[in-house]
Amino acid sequence: MTTTSDRLSEPPASPASQRVSQSVFDGSRLRVVLLVDVHDGAQQQFLEAYEGLCNQVASVPGHVSDQLCQSIENPSQWLITSEWESAPPFLTWVNSEEHVRMVEPLHSCVRDTRSLRFHIVRETGGPAAEAASGQRRLQTSPRIGDGVIRHALTFTVKPGSEDVVAKILADYDPPEPQVDATTRLCRTSLFMHGNRVVRAIEVRGDLLAALRHVARQPEVRAVEEAINPYLEQDRDLDDPESARLFFTRAALPAVHHVTAGQESGNAERRAYYYPAREGCGMRLAELLARQDAAAADDAHGPVLRSTIFHRDDVVVRLVDVRSGADAASGAVFGLPDRGQAAELTALLDEGALGANGSAPEEGAHASLVTAAHMRLVTDRRASGA
Repeated sequence: MTTTSDRLSEPPASPASQRVSQSVFDGSRLRVVLLVDVHDGAQQQFLEAYEGLCNQVASVPGHVSDQLCQSIENPSQWLITSEWESAPPFLTWVNSEEHVRMVEPLHSCVRDTRSLRFHIVRETGGPAAEAASGQRRLQTSPRIGDGVIRHALTFTVKPGSEDVVAKILADYDPPEPQVDATTRLCRTSLFMHGNRVVRAIEVRGDLLAALRHVARQPEVRAVEEAINPYLEQDRDLDDPESARLFFTRAALPAVHHVTAGQESGNAERRAYYYPAREGCGMRLAELLARQDAAAADDAHGPVLRSTIFHRDDVVVRLVDVRSGADAASGAVFGLPDRGQAAELTALLDEGALGANGSAPEEGAHASLVTAAHMRLVTDRRASGA
């Protein structure tokens, strides 16, 4: 399992841009809430499986405490809450293969789960709690979002099949955007870098409801079946466990989103792939997040919005830029000067990226931008989104 650096747990050196509407990097404590629906009659099995995990979870870096609660109204409903020193160590653990293996004993007794993650903004309690809270960081101010949830999936296909897969993923009819009275699909953007596919979605409302809605659509199911022979990781969509493992490993959560507070009807959407050296993914994502937060305060800069997705050693940055913006611009790439490019290069797995040379050298910055640039396959925006 990889761990984050001590630096990631420290408070930021300067206040974050007020235009940052989502970030895991402010150093505040994290509260994770897991809602669990247990199969009827499997309550004791679930409790024993949970107790078997307790010591393992307690040893995970950044973990503070957890509680297991059972509903007083419905014995099948359980609640697991945990506290973490900050979001990065939790995300490093929950997105790891170690976590996938650790929670496997729970799946046979669980019907459904729902995970919610919150930065702690304020807390109340008696004198002892107040004394303890002085040693623990809180989010300093509420974030003002736009009501849109951003998420991505990533997977790899067999080398040589890239063009076939791109055609399959570009040609299908989009699903019905309205999920229910409160949830709507807003936009889907699909990019490729070599044999890696990244599908980013924007949802207004309930992300889980939207993902389940999309999975049930016949046109989407047909596409998923069509690409099955080309996937590097085998899966059987008719086997719930096989499908669950595939999409668990494919999940690429958004860890940072910033907007310049300006709109442009002809903005161009681009994506960049930053494969990190082993264990450096979170640090690389934080570096890009810092630069994007600073760039958002430039009213005349080329970047209108930026979202950073991260899982393990994969970092993807999705940016909306002003029409005609220079693709090789440092601001568009996320690193405005050579010093920051050198810091990124130290964290980047240039072999996986296919880049050569050192970024500080003359002309190497443009080469790095070109190597990281992802090919746009399709970008669909729902009407009225």
